Amino acid sequence: MKEEFLKPLILTTIAGLSTTIGSLIGLAFKKESSKFMSSVLGFTAGVMIGVSFFELLPSSFESIGFIKSSIAFVIGFIFMFIIDYFIPHEYIGQKEKVSEKTDKNLLRTGLFVAIGIAIHNFPEGMATFYSSVVNIKVGIAIAVAIAIHNIPEGIAVSAPVYKATGSRSKAFLWSFLSGVVEPIGAVLTAFILFSFLNLQILGFILAGIAGLMVFISIDELLPVSKSYGYSHLPIISFICGLAIMILSLFLLKKG
Repeated sequence: MKEEFLKPLILTTIAGLSTTIGSLIGLAFKKESSKFMSSVLGFTAGVMIGVSFFELLPSSFESIGFIKSSIAFVIGFIFMFIIDYFIPHEYIGQKEKVSEKTDKNLLRTGLFVAIGIAIHNFPEGMATFYSSVVNIKVGIAIAVAIAIHNIPEGIAVSAPVYKATGSRSKAFLWSFLSGVVEPIGAVLTAFILFSFLNLQILGFILAGIAGLMVFISIDELLPVSKSYGYSHLPIISFICGLAIMILSLFLLKKG
């Protein structure tokens, strides 16, 4: 493996396998904290919006200009919408209480959530890896956003599988598999797609990633965060996530 690929691959792997952190949280607590989930999801939305509008789009503007970047942003948004439409996934509590499901339905829910998250994670892994190769600071910002995003997804996989089967190992395994798809996307990019990419294509990719992240934030994270019944907590968490991401980007640029 080329030396310049090592750090990006490590970053992507950490981001992807953050689902296992969520899995451990889901297994540690017998009852999921709705306040915790609402806070994490709102915070993650703020992080993703921050990195999209304060890093990815400005970098794309410099590479390919406003019009092309805007088109790529919309394409990324629509692309994620299509994936989400055909392969949807839910967080715990998004539509119905876990305790109201049978064990069979719980297991089915957990497995389908794992599959949905895996499909969502694949393009995220490609994007994180390539961005890290070109600009490690941008890659770090994206990896942090995705890692935080993946924690509640890990909870969404492990909790229903564990409640349905009583097996911690099975719950952890499915959570792990849903996250490991992200570094697989990175490896595919490194050994197959990387030679075809250039600065112009990177501009389109960065804007497309921004569209992808904005879609996830406004269609999934914020609505689900609000669904737990806290009217102001999601917004406060969103502002905190946005502020922290802006601060981290400032420190990265300053460094």
